[in-house]
Amino acid sequence: MNKTHTIIHVILTGGIGSRLWPLSRKSQPKQYLEIFEGKSLFELTVERNSDIADKVIVVGNVDNCHLSRKILEKRNTPYLDIVESTPRNTAAAIAFAAFAANPDDILIVTPMDHIIEKKDLYDIAVVDAIEKAANGYIVTFGIVPTKPETGYGYIEAKGENVLSFREKPNLVTAKAFIAKKNFLWNSGMFCFKAGVLLEELKHFQPKVYKKSKKVWEHNDNGKLDLDLSLEIPSISIDYAVMERSKKIKVVPSQFLWSDLGSFESVYDYLLSKGHPVDENGNMTIGTQNYTAFIGLKNTILIATDNANLVLQKEYSQDVKDLYNELELEKPELLQ
Repeated sequence: MNKTHTIIHVILTGGIGSRLWPLSRKSQPKQYLEIFEGKSLFELTVERNSDIADKVIVVGNVDNCHLSRKILEKRNTPYLDIVESTPRNTAAAIAFAAFAANPDDILIVTPMDHIIEKKDLYDIAVVDAIEKAANGYIVTFGIVPTKPETGYGYIEAKGENVLSFREKPNLVTAKAFIAKKNFLWNSGMFCFKAGVLLEELKHFQPKVYKKSKKVWEHNDNGKLDLDLSLEIPSISIDYAVMERSKKIKVVPSQFLWSDLGSFESVYDYLLSKGHPVDENGNMTIGTQNYTAFIGLKNTILIATDNANLVLQKEYSQDVKDLYNELELEKPELLQ
């Protein structure tokens, strides 16, 4: 790739992984759990883009910035640390990174809770995205779906052109999307020139732009002011820009991708890596103790020091409801 622009990898580190409780806690969210062949999702994200990016910007928060710092220092990776005092959703988080860059810098924005395999195909997609971004487009990465997944948003596409963005569907709708063959999973990864993104944000969400700019101008070594931050409308980059701009392109991508947002996806990943299951597909995570499952199929036992979860993997999305209950009744179990 002939680089004519500075490439910046922007890592968004928000989220607490509520659907992965009790493994994921507020003090140690899923992104930092070293359960992926001895590495965390955060470290894998940094590693994956290290040969592409010239610089790294981490947009984190006061609760997790020390966890990011520990991993980046271990890897000797220089980076700019933007520490949000309060979460204001992805439009503001991405705006902060864009304000910290030069207008012509190309930003590759990734969450840090993804597993991506077939890196050769990932690199091809990134090169394609960078070329489109250099020509003034805002690029999203669409993943060619392998099943009718209800936990992801979808992109309706015609070639590189986006026809529509769709919310997480029910199973019937997801099957219809797959049958049409022009729907892609929305990966939540983007690529664009910093200046182009900010122009579109200013056009479609002037208040988010103005308030985010003010917060950035008053940053203290990357730390953002709480009172000023609270004035920023909380809105996702999808609603703020992606679903409204005429400059959007999609790169349909064949690399293997999972956002590991549920125990079902963790189960599938661990199974692919040889993690043991019994003859009925039952799995234990977090314990070496002998465990017997009687009369159960596709069940996961997740064990931690102070809480255990027994889950049929098809109900993985419901863990978030339990998490919300515990927040009210037993908040100490979320720490």
